[in-house]
Amino acid sequence: MQERIERIIKILDAKKAEAIEAIDMGGREYIAKYVIIATTMGERHAYSLTDDLKEGLKDEGEQFLGIESSGDWVVIDLGDILIHLMSAQYRAKYNIEEFLSKLKEAKA
Repeated sequence: MQERIERIIKILDAKKAEAIEAIDMGGREYIAKYVIIATTMGERHAYSLTDDLKEGLKDEGEQFLGIESSGDWVVIDLGDILIHLMSAQYRAKYNIEEFLSKLKEAKA
């Protein structure tokens, strides 16, 4: 699992995603074991990052179970890993990190 997380982070970092954070949700009642959040430079960058992840993870046999996107937010479902690619404005507005932190504390 850790190798998969590191591979995803490496791809995002190489393609200029910012403030990349991986949150371990293992042992919690949540839909994924890990959540990765990264800030994008805009809509085109988010779509480009999505394509880069598809290409970069293809050889790893990673399955993209679903992708939901809008101009400011892309969610990629890899089953046990969720990736959120968000504009800076949406990331500040929705503050997923705080939500997940509170969820982890409540279930600890």
